[in-house]
Amino acid sequence: MAAAAVAAALLLLAAALVGGDDSDWVRLPSKCEVCKYVAVELKSAFEETGKTKEVIDTKYGFLDGKGSAVKYTQSDIRLIEVTENICKRLLDYNLHKERSGSNRFAKGMSETFETLHNLVHKGVKVVMDIPYELWNETSAEVADLKKQCDVLVEEYEDVIEDWYRHHQTEDLSQFLCANHVLKGKDTSCLAEKWTGKKGDLASVGEKQSKKKSGKKKKKVRKDESEGAAALPAAGEALEENGVQEEAPLTHSPTDEL
Repeated sequence: MAAAAVAAALLLLAAALVGGDDSDWVRLPSKCEVCKYVAVELKSAFEETGKTKEVIDTKYGFLDGKGSAVKYTQSDIRLIEVTENICKRLLDYNLHKERSGSNRFAKGMSETFETLHNLVHKGVKVVMDIPYELWNETSAEVADLKKQCDVLVEEYEDVIEDWYRHHQTEDLSQFLCANHVLKGKDTSCLAEKWTGKKGDLASVGEKQSKKKSGKKKKKVRKDESEGAAALPAAGEALEENGVQEEAPLTHSPTDEL
């Protein structure tokens, strides 16, 4: 079984890492891939920051010059905070060489490196051009993804602001990428979707975190029920040690005479 696992891992590694040509070893992200994941992270960031009911009391506006109380979800501050930090979020991605097209960029450990890590943990000696200490470092492709993101966000700042103020009902990928950044260019990567598969860390990571939070809630309920059950047990322990709770004194009418 162990030999079969090693053989399968080596075949997977050969298919994912080697490919047919040395020129495929580093394939920097296309403009379509960059815009796709910028849009993905912008949508995610706006969803995360759109849940607050905070109201900002300000005497001036950053962009429109008007001074009044404004909801944070409609404020310039929210727009600035999201766009300033959006490209850093791309550093959470990893390169999944076993996938095709733009799906090669995803969060979570790739299937290839998950297999390699498992082999190392089982004591198998894995020899690669990349030292083990660098396996989890940011790849050249992801670093370039972040670099191109910085340029794109600065160049299309007005387009992002226009969407934020007037077009939030429209899909951001279509509005930013198809209609502006990639206008007249290849937009095929925007339609590529990763359906995921059983055991894929990149697709089940979120589910695992939800399960953990559910387990914590169950544990709290269990501790509370155990605490309630322990109350009568404490009284029983007192009786076993020869100590009883003080009972109210009783008397008869004749005692009062």
